Amino acid sequence: MRRIRRKKNQRKRTIYLILLIGILLLLLVIAGRFLSPEQYGPDYNEKKLTPSIQHLFGTDYLGRDMFARTIKGLSNSILIGTLAAGFSACVALVLGILSATIGGLVDKIISYLVDLCMGIPHLVLLMLISFMMGRGLRGVIVGIALTHWPNLTRVIRGEVLQIKNMQYVKVAEKLGKSKIQIAFQHILPHVIPQFIIGLILLFPHAILHEAGVTFLGFGLSVDTPAIGIILSEALKHIATGMWWLVFFPGMMLVMVVMMFDQLGEHVRRLLDPSSARE
Repeated sequence: MRRIRRKKNQRKRTIYLILLIGILLLLLVIAGRFLSPEQYGPDYNEKKLTPSIQHLFGTDYLGRDMFARTIKGLSNSILIGTLAAGFSACVALVLGILSATIGGLVDKIISYLVDLCMGIPHLVLLMLISFMMGRGLRGVIVGIALTHWPNLTRVIRGEVLQIKNMQYVKVAEKLGKSKIQIAFQHILPHVIPQFIIGLILLFPHAILHEAGVTFLGFGLSVDTPAIGIILSEALKHIATGMWWLVFFPGMMLVMVVMMFDQLGEHVRRLLDPSSARE
């Protein structure tokens, strides 16, 4: 009885943590979307102010409130990560199932594409795609979406290959069902947990790569509030003692990435049958 109660308490704790992290991230996005441009715009009367109650993260060389600018930048990063990671995860799901289900030439082509994309560093490939797409928001989203599917494709392909050897799948084949029917009716439902976990774990990669490519000047435009732009501009002024321009935005970026990482880990514990016994 004690062991059962302990498992129930751990499950409840995991669900509460998932809800808490999800609510915090949602509030961050909502807060960023409802900020008016005046709140993170220039105010030349309040330039280079240190952190205080009025300006929690201080102000920059143009008098812009760094707290509001950081919240807006993180909100943009999360929205970009959502679009890019969602598209990338869907591509991985389709290619992973097709590769393992159909096999043969299709499997060889998809495996070759996976090896090709993984052979080039993400950031380099992302910069090339973003540059070819004209940079900006569209270039970043397309670049992240086209560079983050290979790892998840391999995971889903391996999962499908295991499911294909199950007895009920072999029975379905003997009953005359096509490979497409087997994929959608018998394989897809068992792959969904891996897909959800992989989708959540793509978010921190997407956010970090968006910040990295923007920091290097191949991402969002300079007038768009973004963590990469904030950090890039701050490096020019950190030698003057304005440490808060780097510290607080960088700390918030790390916290958001860690929250997504913890969200993915707790969702894995909740959905993965092997970890459900823990």
